[in-house]
Amino acid sequence: MKPIRFFTIPFVATFALLQPAKAVAAKAGKHLFILSGQSNMQGHRPDEAFTPAVEAALGEKNVIVMQDAMGGQPIQRWWKDWKSPEGEKPESTGDLYDRLMSKVRPQIKGQKIASVTFIWMQGERDAKMRWGKVYEESLKGLHKQLSKDLGRNDVNFVIGRLSDFDLKNTRYPHWTLVREVHVKVADSSKRFSWVNTDDLNDGLNRRGKKIENDLHYSAEGYKTLGKRFAASALKLIRKGSAKK
Repeated sequence: MKPIRFFTIPFVATFALLQPAKAVAAKAGKHLFILSGQSNMQGHRPDEAFTPAVEAALGEKNVIVMQDAMGGQPIQRWWKDWKSPEGEKPESTGDLYDRLMSKVRPQIKGQKIASVTFIWMQGERDAKMRWGKVYEESLKGLHKQLSKDLGRNDVNFVIGRLSDFDLKNTRYPHWTLVREVHVKVADSSKRFSWVNTDDLNDGLNRRGKKIENDLHYSAEGYKTLGKRFAASALKLIRKGSAKK
């Protein structure tokens, strides 16, 4: 699946295009959005742009947004079957996934869920640790793990691709490899997509400090990321609804 571009479409116009989805959403049930990952997901604040966008499209009462993220963490803290490139399994895996699900389950108990969209922004740590060769299996495994736990075979998957921070792989040896995996996995299913982050790491950070090609995104970059996550997720939801 090709990345979804949002550089020329105004935010308000995007909302207008998505308004008709409200009537459908009201009849179908609630739409669950699960956001997780490491530092750039932790820096992303859904209330700034993501949640307003999905609520505008689907209706405030039809949306459940859950976020849980922690900076500097490898995917093994989410995927329970993770093994190193050498085939070794750590003593503990999946603890952050369990923490995430402990927040999700109470929110969906007794609710009719129309759709589930998993939004993932992670990979920096695995790139730094040279674990890129097992990242594709890990990413697909994580999606499958979530789908099984929720008892669904229609979980949408939005992946935030690593930015252009270290395209020469000088500081994070598997940076470009993980970037490629993000796109490869996104292209492997019609229910998957990826969003571009290459332009989000320049400008002023939340402390007002100027950054350029930084590991983390600017204050405005995080807002743009939220808009892109929302637009990508909503597009997948519309596609899924059209098939029913």
